[in-house]
Amino acid sequence: MNMDRRIKFRHLDAFSAIARARSFKIAAELLNLTQPAISKTLKELEDILGVVVLERSRSGVALTPQGEVFLQFAEQSTAALRHGLRSIQGDDSAGGQLKLGALPSVASSILPAAVLEFAAKSPTTLVEIHEGPHLDLTTRLRSGGLDLVVGRLGKPDTMVGLTFQQLYSEKVVVVASPQSRAIDIRNPAELAAFRVLYPPKDSAIRPLVARLLIAQGVPLFGNRIETASPAFARAVILADPDTVWIISKGVVADDIAQGRLKALEIDLASTQGAVGIMSRAEEVPSVATRTFAKLLNRLCKDGPSGNG
Repeated sequence: MNMDRRIKFRHLDAFSAIARARSFKIAAELLNLTQPAISKTLKELEDILGVVVLERSRSGVALTPQGEVFLQFAEQSTAALRHGLRSIQGDDSAGGQLKLGALPSVASSILPAAVLEFAAKSPTTLVEIHEGPHLDLTTRLRSGGLDLVVGRLGKPDTMVGLTFQQLYSEKVVVVASPQSRAIDIRNPAELAAFRVLYPPKDSAIRPLVARLLIAQGVPLFGNRIETASPAFARAVILADPDTVWIISKGVVADDIAQGRLKALEIDLASTQGAVGIMSRAEEVPSVATRTFAKLLNRLCKDGPSGNG
């Protein structure tokens, strides 16, 4: 069967984003489209293919058997084509670009030193840093919009088509203002008496936190605000010292060291998780990508881990 020339990047990107997000709304936001626009794009693709690749129901969006097969090849094709275009346009030689995705826990910890050293070694390479939640970054990585993502290992369904190289491990902490009434809390159930800044659904740490609460019989906090924004969380705690924040330790390590925040003495050992480098599977990385990955590995071996 010959490749239908009517199939465009936008068709494959939309299909991949919807399939991974399991939501037209979230996929549209990731691709900066409206919901009617992304729905129309998917319909165009299904008309071209002559099969239904995604089904909508009250429980969400699910791949059909044909969609499961097509997704793998669609993502591999778009990633390979984008990689090839970057290569012939000079991204693999002196100059070019290196597009990095970073979860908040690494954007404020290991990444600055790594980027500065890389810039000194390769001053003509333009480095772009994109910070965001796990689902957003892995979707963009898979489609070729990013070269590497550095952050926590996500759930298996978010890692399809990607490889993961661990750099270190890191746990989740609960922090509050040193002036907060919450600083003496030892039991997670007691957090319900305070406003809780909680990891959103697309964050890598949410399943770990949820499992810990379930294991201890603690219901999901009704007074929570779900956010992946460190800047917002810090501003809320400054405005309301009795707010507590559940977050990866790497995000707030400096705040704790400088005394701006205090880690509560709650046992969160079960939230320990791997932090590492995510890249597209079965793709030859560019010179810049390989150089940066090696640099990150060396810096993490030389420096402290995220164990705390």
